[in-house]
Amino acid sequence: MLIRGASAAGLRTGRVVHGTGRRIRKATSADGAGESGLAKLIELHALNSFGDMLITIALASTIFFSVPTSEARGRVALYLLVTMAPFALLAPVIGPLLDRLPHGRRAAMAMAMLTRAVLAWTMAGSIADGNLTLYPEALGCLVASKAYGVVRSVVVPRLKPARVTLVKANSRVTLAGLLATGLAAAVGGLLHLVGPSWPLRGAFLVFVIGTLMAFHLPHQVDSAKGEQRAVLHASPHADPHAAGGPAGETDAAPRPKGTLRTVGPSVILGLRAVAALRGLSGFLTLFLAFLLRVAPVGGVSPTVGLGLLAVAAGGGNALGSVFGSWLRSRGSEALITAMLLLATGAAAAAAIWYNLVTVLAVAAAAGIAASLAKLALDSLIQRDVPEAVRTSTFARSETLMQLCWVAGGALGILLPLNGTLGLSVAAAILAVALLWTVLALVRLGVRGGAPHPRVA
Repeated sequence: MLIRGASAAGLRTGRVVHGTGRRIRKATSADGAGESGLAKLIELHALNSFGDMLITIALASTIFFSVPTSEARGRVALYLLVTMAPFALLAPVIGPLLDRLPHGRRAAMAMAMLTRAVLAWTMAGSIADGNLTLYPEALGCLVASKAYGVVRSVVVPRLKPARVTLVKANSRVTLAGLLATGLAAAVGGLLHLVGPSWPLRGAFLVFVIGTLMAFHLPHQVDSAKGEQRAVLHASPHADPHAAGGPAGETDAAPRPKGTLRTVGPSVILGLRAVAALRGLSGFLTLFLAFLLRVAPVGGVSPTVGLGLLAVAAGGGNALGSVFGSWLRSRGSEALITAMLLLATGAAAAAAIWYNLVTVLAVAAAAGIAASLAKLALDSLIQRDVPEAVRTSTFARSETLMQLCWVAGGALGILLPLNGTLGLSVAAAILAVALLWTVLALVRLGVRGGAPHPRVA
């Protein structure tokens, strides 16, 4: 009787798992994503985000939660110095390396996964022993993670279905990663109860699976047909010798090898604004994490406050990704400017009326604004950057965004733990970026969805 009951329970569980997996596969394969190969990238990115979150939980429990706040700030500052400073030197190399290795993108993604699998296993031993090798190992994980992120950004245009816009494709990939991150937070918390090194052992298994999945991406991922390098340049004037007519038709004459093309002023406008929003995300992550730990707001405990903050920021990112799936390519400059205005207003309101509600509101607004603005930037790149240099542009813009998050996080550590002061500084910086963006928007105007490639 007991055996029969266990067998029936196991059968029901198997059906639930199988049904869930079938629904997930149906969602990721919608709109032709299954045929184009985008579904496989979505699933790979979800796995990548799951593993990264497990590593984050292990590092946070060791560096942030296990010591007093004063010592934790020093540890986090040391972590940023030891990991981010070398990364700031290495990150600009990622894009050019990708330009030189366009036929090995699947191998590059697999190597990024395998590197983190090995480092996650060694970090598990370092945490258990209290070894200082944890910091260089964390640097290796960071570099591998960012390298994966850059490659993933340039792979999406190769896999998106014909009837799906680039911004919608990126939205689906991002949303899958966010959902996986939320699930990994729960799983990582349970693994941490077993032992501080167990989230890292879980990450090892996840990245091993990811290594195998990377090689199952379609072969067109490694295609580099027609690609050239891109430089970020804001000149609004096209070279008459490089562009044929108002529609951006190029001369029939062959271009010299290695010709550089500009990405155009609209993309530069988007890059500046999104860089400011990504910096805000880094600032809020570290500043509010320390602030709520030493000075809880609204009468809640530090643990509850940090949990609410994480839910608000994560929910904002998820909402931005959901809204992005409905986004069209028209008026992307105006949308980016509106998102910067939303973040600036939320930060200013939180500085003036500092309480739990406004703190959670600014975290959610920053999440929505950063997510939607990044998707709008993707739309600008799709609209204004020729196919020949689009993947290279994604590589360089992704690296810039990551470095801006680091700069914002560093500012969050350096400022005194005063909520009104910190949010006032954030609002002031955003206001400058907003003014710069509005002036650029007025000068450029809002263009429609037709391609306007800039070449030089």
